[in-house]
Amino acid sequence: MRIGVIGSGAVGCFYGARLARAGHEVHFLMRRDYEAVRDGGLTVHSRDGDFRLESVRCHARSEEIGPVDWVLCALKTTALDAAPGLIGPCVGRDTRILAMMNGLGAEQRLAESFEPWRVFGGLAFVCCNRGEPGHVHHLDYGRVAFGHLLDDRDEVGRIAAIFAEAGIEAQPLDSLKQARWEKLVWNIPFNSLSVSAGGISTRRILDDELLGAEARELMLETIEAGNACGCSISPDPLVDKMFANTETMGHYRTSMQIDFEEKRPLEVESILGEPVRQARAAGHGVPHIGAQYALVRFLDRINRQELTRYA
Repeated sequence: MRIGVIGSGAVGCFYGARLARAGHEVHFLMRRDYEAVRDGGLTVHSRDGDFRLESVRCHARSEEIGPVDWVLCALKTTALDAAPGLIGPCVGRDTRILAMMNGLGAEQRLAESFEPWRVFGGLAFVCCNRGEPGHVHHLDYGRVAFGHLLDDRDEVGRIAAIFAEAGIEAQPLDSLKQARWEKLVWNIPFNSLSVSAGGISTRRILDDELLGAEARELMLETIEAGNACGCSISPDPLVDKMFANTETMGHYRTSMQIDFEEKRPLEVESILGEPVRQARAAGHGVPHIGAQYALVRFLDRINRQELTRYA
């Protein structure tokens, strides 16, 4: 397959490199790492075994990539407004678009610019981050769950098979909406608390009695909100399983914590704002999530100097 990776951060580079190693023609749209990868290749340091792509098809503009079979869009949701312009040059008659992005609403936003039948969601359950330019560190996990905006199971099977053949655990989904809410059960508590509690790791949240209790309340409230929006999510054994998995991560820095420390815009709207809006539109109150949304949104603006600490 001919695949274009739009958003070559940790997630885009990790999965794009795995697909390239499996023999697919993968083109990476790169910004920060462009010169390093063009000149020195792409190295993946992985718990499953390190590997290196000596020669990488990397580009500074999407027009250089041209039409592909699949677009793997792994941009931050803070860049959703720019996504159609970056994806457009890669879309041909039969191109499909896989949104490997956080939170709620990405697929619906992409469907405003491209036909809904083209749009898929890829939920990556992975611990990975970027190192020095040209290097990605895969720390743990790696499963990807795949859904289709129109919940076409046959269409989902096509992309799941591509990833499975590359040695990636692939899970086809019946309902993309439910899967998005289920992933938020982890993302909402740990991403928000990692920022609102002062820029701390998941280990610090688990080790503090009150923060751990708040994380559990946020999980339960997320499940109730998702169910109010039409899902059917059971807290048992999901909540306990997520806490157990987080225990294995050690001092893991969430994506929101990393962005906060590097003073980049936070994915506060997709991870917190949109769930709050959808829950309230369904007539369901979300006091814990709403409080985190207000705190993290405000801290983000202070952190990026949109606001000053003192008037």
